[in-house]
Amino acid sequence: MVHWRDRLSMWLACMFTVTCCATTLPAYAITLRTAAQEGTEPKFVAAGGERIAGMCVDLFRAIEQIDPELQITGDQTWKPLVRVYAELEHGQLDLACAVQRIGERERRFHFIGPPLYNNEYHFLARINDPVKITNWDDLRQLAPDNTVLINRGFAAGDILRAQGGIPIDDSATNQVLNLQKLVAGRGRLFFHRGRDLRKLLERTGNSFKVKVLPQVMLSSPVYFATSKLLAPEARDRLERALFQLEKSGELDRLIRKWD
Repeated sequence: MVHWRDRLSMWLACMFTVTCCATTLPAYAITLRTAAQEGTEPKFVAAGGERIAGMCVDLFRAIEQIDPELQITGDQTWKPLVRVYAELEHGQLDLACAVQRIGERERRFHFIGPPLYNNEYHFLARINDPVKITNWDDLRQLAPDNTVLINRGFAAGDILRAQGGIPIDDSATNQVLNLQKLVAGRGRLFFHRGRDLRKLLERTGNSFKVKVLPQVMLSSPVYFATSKLLAPEARDRLERALFQLEKSGELDRLIRKWD
């Protein structure tokens, strides 16, 4: 018969073992849901087959290296930018990479970390169009032939609408379609961010059909954006990782890699 003291000793030994095991187990991973944003090269780039690469994918992997308990999923699934922002607002996604703080986005999302880089916006025109634009009035004076093409759901629409008096065509969801429309004369200009415009023209075979006008119409920083429904602990850890990337110089290196 086992004495009660022996039973107590065995119970205490078991509890000590369980406690020790619990303290050595890794903490639960924090899963952060995102998506690859269609038409946003070099943020997200089709890399052959079903693989998606790009600046933001590199940043996601670097964040996971700094804080292994953060696991970012969904960057291998394409979604239209409009849908990404809608799902981010309603908590179906947790974060989005390289988002401008403009218009209603301040109300819809929570912005964190250092600015990643500046988006510079240019007009694109047909190669044989003699148009010259140095300010918004130049564009208005082209009326009635001054319709501007933009990607639906992109910040370019907010920028142009804020100027007033500029007709906009946002029926296309990506830059490839808008370049086709521009070449076909279905718009006078295409307004788009300029980080990769010349590469875009080369990649789409439009280098001899379309030109980038030299005037920078607007320069605006981009940030990581999170859902306002994301737990503060997860948001804070993500932000710490971003600032650590900035401090080490790795943030700048990964962004310049895609210039």
